[in-house]
Amino acid sequence: MFHRRFSALSLVCAALVLTPGAHAQQVAPEVSATPHQVRAWLTRIHEAATTRNFQGTFVVSGGGTVASARISHFCEGTQQFERIESLDGQARHVLRHNDIVQTVWPGKRVALVEQRDMLTSFPALFQAGDDRITEFYDVFKQEADRVAGHEAHVLWVKPKDPHRYGYRLWADKASGLLLRADVLGERSEVLETSAFSDVVIGVKPQPELVLQAMRKLDGYRVVRPVLTATSLEAEGWSLREGVPGFRQVSCVKRPLDGGAAGKEPGVTPVLQAIYSDGLTHVSVFIEPFNPTRHTRPLHALVGATQTLMQRHGDWWVTVVGDVPPGTLRLFAGALERRK
Repeated sequence: MFHRRFSALSLVCAALVLTPGAHAQQVAPEVSATPHQVRAWLTRIHEAATTRNFQGTFVVSGGGTVASARISHFCEGTQQFERIESLDGQARHVLRHNDIVQTVWPGKRVALVEQRDMLTSFPALFQAGDDRITEFYDVFKQEADRVAGHEAHVLWVKPKDPHRYGYRLWADKASGLLLRADVLGERSEVLETSAFSDVVIGVKPQPELVLQAMRKLDGYRVVRPVLTATSLEAEGWSLREGVPGFRQVSCVKRPLDGGAAGKEPGVTPVLQAIYSDGLTHVSVFIEPFNPTRHTRPLHALVGATQTLMQRHGDWWVTVVGDVPPGTLRLFAGALERRK
């Protein structure tokens, strides 16, 4: 939860905050940003992702639940290091060195080691050379505020249609680092808040804090799932009608229970297609229907994250995303089996 929330929202804020030389072009509360401005803010993500060193406590609240984690993020040249330690419930550590992510459950002595790209972080469409965000969102500059003791710019990202949520973002004036992000519903109600309760920006990099922990796997059951790049069409599926604003940015076949999907007996392969509108993502999972596990359709909500599960012939489809429930239904309804 924290790795996804923090990675995506920190990059959102770093991208959308005004660059130091652009203060004279601030967007008035009632005037939306131009595509050129949005493009400039998106470009700043590269600087933010390679120069920020910080440590702090990050809190996510929504749907009656609150969870917190201690986050350390270091950069040395092009090398990225991150350590996220859950402070509530079952102990869990997420360690990242560049695209290698290691999730460790000390109590269970289990470690999950994955190679992840940045497609689940903002902005996937920008990485693919697509910056159509202003087609689907208006961006407004609002009155400055303070969060965790830091002066912050505040931005309101308002959707132009009912297929996506809005955001209110607080970014540190000096660095552009995410300090707080609210996910807003159709009536601008706050569905979920992610924020630093305390943070120190500009700390000395400590890569060994991450690397040493990643090496200590003696006595752990290490799971290394293998992801295979594919396409919906190659697997016999298609999305009959696209959901406005969303484009496919990734499609892989992954194991449901660890191991190498399709290469080990008893390992069930799951197809995962990821779609993005440049700010948020929707994941579509397709797996063979299993009556012992897939007992009934389900629609669940945790904070801003909606989950829809239902049967599709001999298959079970799960759609997950920080989007309104109607958007998930559009994705599920557009899936079509071709063979």
